[in-house]
Amino acid sequence: MSSQRLSLTLICLLAAGTAQAQTGVSADLGTTGIGAHLTFGFTPSLNGRIGVNYFQHDFTKRSGQVTYDLDGKLQTVDALLDWYPSAGSSFRLTGGVFYNDTHFDAVAAPDQLGTFRLNGRPYNAADVGLLVGKVDFRKAAPYIGIGWGNALSSERGWSFGGDLGAFYQGKARVSLRSVNCTVQSELCNRLAGDVAVEEARLADEASDYKVYPVLRASLSYRF
Repeated sequence: MSSQRLSLTLICLLAAGTAQAQTGVSADLGTTGIGAHLTFGFTPSLNGRIGVNYFQHDFTKRSGQVTYDLDGKLQTVDALLDWYPSAGSSFRLTGGVFYNDTHFDAVAAPDQLGTFRLNGRPYNAADVGLLVGKVDFRKAAPYIGIGWGNALSSERGWSFGGDLGAFYQGKARVSLRSVNCTVQSELCNRLAGDVAVEEARLADEASDYKVYPVLRASLSYRF
């Protein structure tokens, strides 16, 4: 079974448990963006949570001698288990998996002279055409963390909570290509080789984010 299917299977199994469990809903805000979770209890010390999270993040990044405009969408679905070591305590240990659909669309911007410098070589932007790419990560990302709060506390109504942890999304997967090269094939072939060097450089730098931190606050309501 692939990691992607495994994560989806876990999410479906947790969702199936809601039919016979007490439930609570939460609204979240943090490094995973805005989100919503459904919480249900297996035992007095073990809860399950499933949720969706979204965060749009656009920014500029320089890699080597190339500047990229990045359009980022951090989209995740998580399936989590919360274990409360002490009865009646709000402290919890959490483990689970994120389905990680985070990706960044990249467009390289020429310098003020209308030039790209790829692998140290100058190229006229009009000859290169568009230099575009995409950055994403593994889909199934294991999560571990701690937290506080229990959406299924003894009293119905509102409660607060939070999560502190991280999920492992592995090395970045990067594709970078030139679209509409307008010069002779020999130069386009050399350009393709230099673009490949920049692609590897960008992938190496983006892989600094193999571990993604999760810090979020939540407001919950128990039915």
